[in-house]
Amino acid sequence: MKLPVSWLKDFVDLSGLEIVDIARILTMAGLEVEDISFAGLPLPKKDDHGFKVSGIEWDRDKLLVAEVSAVNPHPNADRLVLCDLFDGKEKHVVLTGAPNLFKYKGQGKLPKTLKVAFAKESAVVYNGHSDAIELLKIKKAVIRGVESSSMVCSEKELGISKDHEGIIIFDDDAPVGMPLADYIGDAVLDVKINPNMARNANVLGVARELAALTGRKLIKPNYNFDTSGASLYGMVKIDISQPELNPRFVLGLIRDVKIYPSPYWVQRRLRAAGMRPISNVVDATNYAMIEIGQPLHAFDYDVLEKRKGPQDKITILTRTASQGEKLVTLDNVERTLAPSNVLVCDTKGALSMAGIMGGLESEISGKTRNILLEGAAWNFINIRRTANQHNLPSEASFRFSRGVHPALAEEGLRRCLYWMSQWSGGKVAPGIVDEYPLAPKQSLVKISQKDIKRSLGIEIPLGKAKELLESLEFDCAFEGTETLLVKAPLFRMDIGEGIVGIADIMEELARLYGFENIPESLMADPLPPQRGNPSLEAENRVKDIMVALGLQEIISHRMTSPEIEQKLLPAGLRGELPEYVKLANFIAPEKRVMRRSMLSSVMNVMELNFRQKESLALFEIGSVYIPKAGALPLEPRRLAFAMSGKRTEAAWDSKPESNYDFFDIKGVIEALFAALHLNVKYVPSVHPSFHPGKCAAIDLDGSGLGVFGELHPELAEHYSGNAPVVAADLDLEAILAALPSGYPINAISEFPPILEDIALVVDEDMPADRVESLIKKSGGEKLVAARLFDVFRSEQLGKGKKSLAYALAYQSPDGTLNDKDAADIRNRIVAKAEKELGAKLRSS
Repeated sequence: MKLPVSWLKDFVDLSGLEIVDIARILTMAGLEVEDISFAGLPLPKKDDHGFKVSGIEWDRDKLLVAEVSAVNPHPNADRLVLCDLFDGKEKHVVLTGAPNLFKYKGQGKLPKTLKVAFAKESAVVYNGHSDAIELLKIKKAVIRGVESSSMVCSEKELGISKDHEGIIIFDDDAPVGMPLADYIGDAVLDVKINPNMARNANVLGVARELAALTGRKLIKPNYNFDTSGASLYGMVKIDISQPELNPRFVLGLIRDVKIYPSPYWVQRRLRAAGMRPISNVVDATNYAMIEIGQPLHAFDYDVLEKRKGPQDKITILTRTASQGEKLVTLDNVERTLAPSNVLVCDTKGALSMAGIMGGLESEISGKTRNILLEGAAWNFINIRRTANQHNLPSEASFRFSRGVHPALAEEGLRRCLYWMSQWSGGKVAPGIVDEYPLAPKQSLVKISQKDIKRSLGIEIPLGKAKELLESLEFDCAFEGTETLLVKAPLFRMDIGEGIVGIADIMEELARLYGFENIPESLMADPLPPQRGNPSLEAENRVKDIMVALGLQEIISHRMTSPEIEQKLLPAGLRGELPEYVKLANFIAPEKRVMRRSMLSSVMNVMELNFRQKESLALFEIGSVYIPKAGALPLEPRRLAFAMSGKRTEAAWDSKPESNYDFFDIKGVIEALFAALHLNVKYVPSVHPSFHPGKCAAIDLDGSGLGVFGELHPELAEHYSGNAPVVAADLDLEAILAALPSGYPINAISEFPPILEDIALVVDEDMPADRVESLIKKSGGEKLVAARLFDVFRSEQLGKGKKSLAYALAYQSPDGTLNDKDAADIRNRIVAKAEKELGAKLRSS
């Protein structure tokens, strides 16, 4: 939130405090100041304050308030004018091309002088004609035959805003000759409003914090105004259909307004706060919102009169939208509404989207004379959902979606009516129509001296605690001598009750006392015994292995939709949707259930990255959510990973390799289980998500650990991939449960190995891993390695036969093996293979 310091000064005396001091006080109290932008005020003398600072300091002698008495034509240029100007001491002729002065050209002496921002020769300002942030020193020059040595300034040239459509024209009471720094010099704090600080998304809230933190008095806003004419009572009726969505609705009326621009000081403050000035009455709603935190909306009262029947009174209803109901909003967009959207309506139909944006038909225009002003409270979750659904972020929805107490509705309405009457000349009607069906409960918390000592580690007497809390408008009273009864103010929706309330009050005391004033101290309680988390440690071990194997970890949303997960199945194999854990307050339709498939999450990320990289290898470990009747859902952990594209990315010293295939992912799985010391088997399998014939299941002692393979060709269309995708979906809970508590480690032999190859001819349908398993079992302890390196098929081998060639390594820890030792091991392997598998040594 952008916050002009001049606005803060309306509510708290900040004399004696530097701008960086104010920023530091707020930051230490939880209102982090992220940036300070200076416009005219002196910049910090030192740069050790720790804040990001930008802006310009105005020369008090060369940048002044001046008045223009005549705007004369330039003798040689139609788009330039010459202004007769007085700066309080001297008269000047100033050349400018400001378009907002053209309407005064050639009128001679003006009936009312124009108050402007004047820069003398050698003054430093920003270059208004440059897109970059560029300083400019004013020098004497001749422009189209006329000498110019000074200028009248726009907001951009002074660093107030980016507006360069014309020069600044001040209000009539601007004092001629006063340094601009004294008249409009300011600094804007960019304050980060965290969720627990939503109550301070306004000038008054921050001023209240500053007053409490500095021990100064808070100056309350003026909510009083004169009224005249017929009372609003009996003219308007309010009907709230669902108080849980709209706990309060307040209406006020102002008549005979005149629409014109707001005073310049109002426009300047709104621009500094990030709002665009529109007109005096619309600006009043925005000004009051930023000032005290209550969003408001103004309706053209005469439009509502025309919409009602001749005998009826205006009835304002709040209700949810009908399916397919439409509303043209202020941005001239027709929006189709959902049944969850709350509307403000009359008997003819929708007028506005509650807390989000008004409707076009009843907007304030130049013809508006009477205004019906709305102040209301809305359900913050509903507002957040509606704003996201229609992509309509606004200052109003920002505040409503974080919670605005219903008590502020009347205060905001009164403050806005006050400003409208001041700026528009309108007359406020007596009476405020107020419908308040659901008042929230005020939190009441009891705290003791022990609570303070226990929570903060310091002694704060209850009397001092009472004083601190009352500075933030808490209502405090002693209950006996050892208990303080604390009632939260109406605007505080963040204070709980019971143990939560005590923690909330302790936080307030710590902020007010000053976190920096709380001394460091050792814990008085004994440290709890340190216990490991074997499950988490094992999970991290799996992650480390996957990363070491060249895969990249991802973390995806656990929220999804059934339609997204159905993409993992070919169209012809999709049956009835499984049961999902459904979310009550989902943020988007595509995130309305909790996922059941980890592989779907990985594939969604793969799809987003297919066009970004030519080689992808991603994995994720996380929970899936399986509904369980009458209980919380099951949350088993899964490991899913996928690979697609080239095995290695292109490089100058290597040729592009082929794409990942089934054996690449099988290699990753083998390496994973080898590192985990689990002896698994791979068996052919069928799965709807995988390619028929290129899919295998992982078996450990008769229990399935998962499935892997190449994704079904039809799924490539679902995920927009160009290369085949190989993937795996593993049961991490079963894997971690099977991990051995320990495993043997053999010393590396100091004696050389004997290396030799053997080729065994077996039946075509004989799995290679069965042959390899038999070789390792038959070779005994001295066979330290067996690796398949060739598969050969030929008519010479016989029909239905193939040759599997293995590289073997024999080695002993006790001595060097000789040829006879190697022959004994080889003969034992061949004999066992011939007996159990019907294999023949190819050389024989």
